[in-house]
Amino acid sequence: MYELIILGGGPAGTAAAVYSARKQLKTAIITSEFGGQSIVSELIYNWIGTTEISGADLASNLKKHTLYYKGPYLDIIEGEKIVSVTKDNNVFTIKSESGKEYTTKALLVATGSGRRKLEAENADKYEHKGITYCASCDGPMFDGQDVLVIGGGNAAFESAAQLLAYCKSVTLIHRRDVFRADEITVKKLLENPKFKTIINAEITRVDGDKFVSSLTYKDKTTGEEHTLESNGIFVEIGQIPNVDFVKDIVSMDESGKIIVDPMSQSTTTTGIWAAGDCTNGRYHQNNIAVGDAVKALEDIYIWIQKNK
Repeated sequence: MYELIILGGGPAGTAAAVYSARKQLKTAIITSEFGGQSIVSELIYNWIGTTEISGADLASNLKKHTLYYKGPYLDIIEGEKIVSVTKDNNVFTIKSESGKEYTTKALLVATGSGRRKLEAENADKYEHKGITYCASCDGPMFDGQDVLVIGGGNAAFESAAQLLAYCKSVTLIHRRDVFRADEITVKKLLENPKFKTIINAEITRVDGDKFVSSLTYKDKTTGEEHTLESNGIFVEIGQIPNVDFVKDIVSMDESGKIIVDPMSQSTTTTGIWAAGDCTNGRYHQNNIAVGDAVKALEDIYIWIQKNK
């Protein structure tokens, strides 16, 4: 029986594991692998305290930091995928794909999310070779260039706003005729002469050589195809949270993200907290995920002491 089990080995999960071990809570961190979404990023420029770092090196550092605390207060269980969480008499049972079971008094879900991928011919071929899913991480590499943003929600417009700071131009492409982003956000960007939008566009193909060089879309109104030249395609069409295993035990929003109290990261189920990209927090970044996890851990520690 653990006092706390942490699910996930990204920035949120590893931060929580470090804090939990230092507070001497009997803890296990369970993850399929360390690093989170950023493991595939070529270079990350906004990890605070580090000018630039590759996704692979960030993942390695997170794992090393967690392993440093392995011992009487921290068990590290790597290579396990969680399939279900149940609660009985205030004890949570976590079951893995391999059939193993773990029990705990408190649970922190930090399993992140996966980006909804662009479905177009060659899109998978040019992922991280011009097609990127993080403007904050990869945007500076496209300084002075003409770039494209795919999407129509707040995330797409926020990414476009970031890119306008240093890119020559930003063209946002949306598959519908109405944007889902806040009206005030849309209006403000449309006032920027370096920004334009294309609506009713179905992206059919991306092309290039070693690096992407163009995107082709079909106008859904006229049926005509158009090709835009660009070395940078930023995809913001939503995220898919990795939370199926708790869908019957915590409340989620309409997009399937765990609803948390932003003051404490607690969920609607007593004894369960969540942090990072799997939650309904407004912004999803590595640094924010770490802060969420630390906040959750402080609250978890107080809760455990009160319930001993």
